Amino acid sequence: MKYQQLFRTDAEKTTILIRLLVGIVFASEGLQKFLYPDLRGAGRFESIGIPIPEFTGYMVGGFEVICGLMVLAGFLTRLAVIPLIIIMITALFTTKLPILLGTGFWGFSLRELDYYGLLSMLHESRNELAMLIGSIFLWFKGGGYWSLDYRMQSIIDKNFK
Repeated sequence: MKYQQLFRTDAEKTTILIRLLVGIVFASEGLQKFLYPDLRGAGRFESIGIPIPEFTGYMVGGFEVICGLMVLAGFLTRLAVIPLIIIMITALFTTKLPILLGTGFWGFSLRELDYYGLLSMLHESRNELAMLIGSIFLWFKGGGYWSLDYRMQSIIDKNFK
């Protein structure tokens, strides 16, 4: 991959709105995995049935903080959202698919809710779906006009053409 590809983005000024949403949510959720590990990190991961919860809790938290801050700055945006997309797909699979099915599976537990099925799963997964779609958007578009990617792209284009 050429260096130019790493920073490639469009000049859309409104992309910052999606970057702010995705970056703030991921950075703050990741930080909480360190501040409140029993509630948001290892403890939560253990209750879901995620293997090696101490390790995975801090690893996921680290990725969320670092990649969330990269998204906020618009620095290597396309690379930064790849782990975030993986985290959201994993969250949907491990916590929301049991709600859709109405039963736990493969060691992933089903939490107590008033009702199960498609509507319950969609309601419970609204945050994960918003973060997944926002991250996919940034993967396609890049950081936009107000990003470090755009500035780096300008410097690279100027010096290497």
